[in-house]
Amino acid sequence: MRLGPLLASLSVVLAGTLLSAPPVAAEPSAPVLSAAASYADRATALSITAAPETLVSVERTLDGAWVPAGAVTTDAEGHATLAVAVSRLPERNAVRATAAGLTTPYQLPLRAIATWTRVIGPATVVDERTIPLAVVRRTSEGVGVPGPVVLQRLVSGAWRSVQTLRVDTTGVARTRTQPRDDSRWRAVSPAQAWAASSVSPQVAIDNLPPGRAVMLPRSAPAPRRTLPAQARATGAGARPVITKIPDGVWRSMVGRSWHRGCPVGRSGLRLLRINYWDYSGYRRRGELVAAASVVRQMSGALKDMYDARLPIRSMYRVDRFGWSGRVQGADDYASMAAGNTSAFNCRWVVGRPGVRSPHAYGRALDVNTWENPYRSSQGWVPNAWWPAHSDPRVAWRTSSHPVVRIMNRHGLRWTYRVSDSQHFDAVPRGGRPIVVPGCEVVVCH
Repeated sequence: MRLGPLLASLSVVLAGTLLSAPPVAAEPSAPVLSAAASYADRATALSITAAPETLVSVERTLDGAWVPAGAVTTDAEGHATLAVAVSRLPERNAVRATAAGLTTPYQLPLRAIATWTRVIGPATVVDERTIPLAVVRRTSEGVGVPGPVVLQRLVSGAWRSVQTLRVDTTGVARTRTQPRDDSRWRAVSPAQAWAASSVSPQVAIDNLPPGRAVMLPRSAPAPRRTLPAQARATGAGARPVITKIPDGVWRSMVGRSWHRGCPVGRSGLRLLRINYWDYSGYRRRGELVAAASVVRQMSGALKDMYDARLPIRSMYRVDRFGWSGRVQGADDYASMAAGNTSAFNCRWVVGRPGVRSPHAYGRALDVNTWENPYRSSQGWVPNAWWPAHSDPRVAWRTSSHPVVRIMNRHGLRWTYRVSDSQHFDAVPRGGRPIVVPGCEVVVCH
């Protein structure tokens, strides 16, 4: 038997069998999803790849549950698209697609839109008044961006957070503030998933005095010593408060304005804290130490000065200026050079070593010492310009001046005698003035 024809016949049979066999079905595969990053509150095209002509159902999360988002059938090449809205909340952008029993999860990409922030407020504010501030935050397309914004204020060259506000759906947050000095403000809006962060431009608010500033002549010399402005006043009116000498104040006084051998001790002294109008027209909180027997008279006089809006340059306790060997007490030369108002100071008379000053008893008050000099044995102190000049509010040369009249009304005698306009001696009600030996004729400051 010949093998050639037999093998040829067998090949033909096998070929026919193979050609007539049915095709093998492809394994189903899970859908493939993709989408371009989109801003919130608008639709993005969800691209779906699956088997050709396959029904694909799409769901998305809503409050923790899966809800239908739509269904599409792929084309002959296995492609389809479905418009799906992008949410501001990332947790609501979770979707899943199911085809032929297979499911693919996917997170719609959220693109943060640019935002801008502004602080809106008045350019000026009168001290102690409150003003409204508004913070506006919106997208570059003008849509409000609700959420937190941080209001900041520039303090000593650094931005300090003042308040966290909540912007409403219109993009606006409101607050009120009471700046006590010139201030700069800004708002910082933190990034959200759908909105980019932004920082507002600075806003400057000038603080204006509630009172009238003192207008001195241009030729008038300025005090040789400058002091930091005292704390702004709080509370209505002069608000005088008289107390015994606190421990901290006494520690500051000892070795400066008080020392052993002084004619009055701690128990005979009182601390007076009181509001006053300064030369710039602002209200300040000052303090001085005086004898218990006359402190209420001084308080009443200074309150009347406040009510009449008669300014005081400063009112620091005199121990602030340290010990002075020249006067054997707190440095009254420095206090006068700063124009400071003070009372008790256990020291010698300025320019008369060994002679105890009336201030050592706490019953003398010196007011606006720069504009109201004292003529000592060495000449005018603290300057020689002001004795020939006066001012209707802060410098007096006659008993008709309103400050002198107020002092006299409260039992504080003006001992001017052409050489000491700053000095007032307090005489207790029903009491007698202090007579300092050697000062019966000559003024002893």
